[in-house]
Amino acid sequence: MGTFKITGGKKLKGAITPQGAKNETLQILCAVLLTPEEVRITNIPDIVDVNKLIDLLGDLGVDVEKNGPGDYTFKAEHVNLDYLTSETFKQKGASLRGSIMIVGPLLARFGKAYIPKPGGDKIGRRRLDTHFLGFEKLGAKFEYDAKDTFYSVDASQLKGTYMLLDEASVTGTANVVMAAVMAKGKTTIYNAACEPYLQQLCKMLVRMGAKIEGIGSNMLHIEGVLELGGTSHRILPDMIEIGSWIGMAAMTGSEITIKDVSYPDLGIIPTVFRRLGIHTELRGDDLFVPAHDHYEIESFIDGSIMTIADAPWPGFTPDLLSIILVTATQARGSVLIHQKMFESRLFFTDKLIDMGAQIILCDPHRATVIGLDKQSPLRATTMTSPDIRAGVSLLIAALSAEGTSTIHNINQIDRGYQDIDGRLQALGADIVRL
Repeated sequence: MGTFKITGGKKLKGAITPQGAKNETLQILCAVLLTPEEVRITNIPDIVDVNKLIDLLGDLGVDVEKNGPGDYTFKAEHVNLDYLTSETFKQKGASLRGSIMIVGPLLARFGKAYIPKPGGDKIGRRRLDTHFLGFEKLGAKFEYDAKDTFYSVDASQLKGTYMLLDEASVTGTANVVMAAVMAKGKTTIYNAACEPYLQQLCKMLVRMGAKIEGIGSNMLHIEGVLELGGTSHRILPDMIEIGSWIGMAAMTGSEITIKDVSYPDLGIIPTVFRRLGIHTELRGDDLFVPAHDHYEIESFIDGSIMTIADAPWPGFTPDLLSIILVTATQARGSVLIHQKMFESRLFFTDKLIDMGAQIILCDPHRATVIGLDKQSPLRATTMTSPDIRAGVSLLIAALSAEGTSTIHNINQIDRGYQDIDGRLQALGADIVRL
């Protein structure tokens, strides 16, 4: 599974460029199935989850050409739908959560799809209801084989309709949008997710010939078209990685420049870090994080303890709450972290407590962090990464700790972060992959 050996307590310095956004890439790659024409995508991150999906598209009959690092051309002219019922597909699809998003494009273009129950992080229950309820609204019928955990969906004629999504799911919205762009008539999606990555998908679909209004809002209006054409698209920088580097710089007292961050698409992220007392400076489209010897958590106006919680965009992304939590362990002051969306994502805090962090896990969704104000560095220890974001949080903790730490199961980190050890070594980090 792989292991990182990290000697912490060292200040880092230099510039780091964020990879392309993983969550956007998984949506955009699935959209290539909507057209038989060529689609060129650049700034694709070289990470496990993305590479698995590219392999899956190739197995499905999509012509895949690698033009250079992070630069691919896809042509879904000869899609082999029979592959979807094979044992190989059942195994590959089940290992990747992003595989669920091939359903929308396949329904739109071919009228049917099959999907095994996708895998991914072990961070609690992640429902697929939003996807299938949306497809049903468009006229699709699906069956679920509980024995094989296999879904089959049939939609010989999708028809536009009005729908109110039961939750503002990003992948659910993306999937339904991709199905609706070729449905007959007009579709209105209310309570749609409006993250920048979903906006990017909609803009790409418009360039392919789709008719979508309301992009960036939680109400999308889609007029179905008969066919879509090819296009080119560039993936945004990964906001989760950008947030990770901000937290890492603060924890290690390092001076770091994060290059080409697409600042307008970061939303509330810099503001939330400011609530922890971490200040950044925008230089062009680069984000400069000065060395912080100390950083102090703000209080609310009435003096009550600061609470940081996740929420649908433009609220704070749940993928960065683990980073906020670990960064708060060395702040001055206290903060309540409220993880609303996933009930198991805070369980990694026991590893931070072993390192000397002052954390009270209130319940599966809430943790109170009492900052150490860098008066007592975290202690090195041996850990196992439970999921992508917790894994990087533990890595940040290890970089700030005194002594040598070991992190096992780093394939979880590799699923979401490209060449993370090489890029951190360039900043001066003492990290070795075993």
